[in-house]
Amino acid sequence: MDNPAIQGLITIIVGVGGCIGYFYFSNQILDKVIFPARGENAGRNINRANMVRPWLFLFPAIFALGLYLGYPVFETLRLSLTDRVPGGYEWAGLSNYSQMFSEPKFWEAIRNNMLWLIIVPAVSTGFGLLAAQLTDRISWGNVAKSLIFMPMAISLVGASVIFKLIYDARPADTAQIGVMNAVWMQFEGGIGSILFLQLLPSLILLCFATFVAYFGYVFLRPMWQRDGGHSAALLPLRILVAVAAVLLVWECASSALGLWTASFPYGEPQQWLTIPFWNSFLLMVVLIWIQTGFAMVILSAALRGIPEETVEAAIVDGANPFQIFFKIKVPQIIGTIVVVWTTITLTVLKVFDIVFAMTNGQWETQVLANYMYDKLFRANDWGVGSASAIIIMLMVMPILVWNVYNVRKEMR
Repeated sequence: MDNPAIQGLITIIVGVGGCIGYFYFSNQILDKVIFPARGENAGRNINRANMVRPWLFLFPAIFALGLYLGYPVFETLRLSLTDRVPGGYEWAGLSNYSQMFSEPKFWEAIRNNMLWLIIVPAVSTGFGLLAAQLTDRISWGNVAKSLIFMPMAISLVGASVIFKLIYDARPADTAQIGVMNAVWMQFEGGIGSILFLQLLPSLILLCFATFVAYFGYVFLRPMWQRDGGHSAALLPLRILVAVAAVLLVWECASSALGLWTASFPYGEPQQWLTIPFWNSFLLMVVLIWIQTGFAMVILSAALRGIPEETVEAAIVDGANPFQIFFKIKVPQIIGTIVVVWTTITLTVLKVFDIVFAMTNGQWETQVLANYMYDKLFRANDWGVGSASAIIIMLMVMPILVWNVYNVRKEMR
């Protein structure tokens, strides 16, 4: 019985056989014992049996979901309101939440999670949309899509190890195996340094800020239009997008300005992951690299579903390629863009592997999931750890509901 193949075969037989047995015997009991199709009430019993039968089929899934999803939620909530003491637990009320809110590391995690929420979904969706549009216009687009999608096959820990090597630093008198430091050591402060370390990054930041500002304008424009297109239900989301866009534009503008006032330590290898604030962006690159492929595949399918008549009509009216893309194509797939955005947002809210594998929350890179892990399994503080898990769930829940709503709306 120690043979894994035999154990797997037995598991399959028992699992499949159990499902068949459940459905067969439950139908027999329903049709012949509870609602027998005989006598003067045969018709009514058949109707009742047909009303109950779907719930018989759904019961195993509902039971499994309740056991593996519902029960952990209530148990985590209970643990967040108690403290572990020798021999059991004692009621603690909201003291764990109070302790958590008083810790600087928690607010550091909240700040970083907000930064991840602003940057990663926006950049991943933007790059995915750009890749989807461009790869559909070239003959070797399928090959390009395969290469861009390939990182999705890599685990987050594997991707973290790859990028940790890219950011690696060795002593100045030895060869650098990290790509970033190998490039960095080539700069000495001349015209090349100004071009590649100041001018080019500034242009990229300003272009990205312009794109974000335009996207925010397009998203907010229905609020002051009088054609009845403004929905009150979308007002909170529009306000949230506006605030995020303003913060992101401000961050890009201040970062671009900071590039011209900063003093660069030329000739010294940099420990990139230990530089506060900027190290968070270096961690985000890993998730953006992975999620861009996901966004590209979904948005490429949406772009191909746009009726050709609308594009041809725009061309006849004299629209240029940018107008066709932003005013004809994007509005028609805005629902898909929102679904992709919110799906990536859910991934960002639960991000753990990248931070754990690359910095372990040090150097001001802490995020909520890693904070929860530290409390639960390092400090053995189950109360505060469970409280942080509840906070993550409360942050995920509205976005999850919104995502389900949009998916159902798209299906209709």
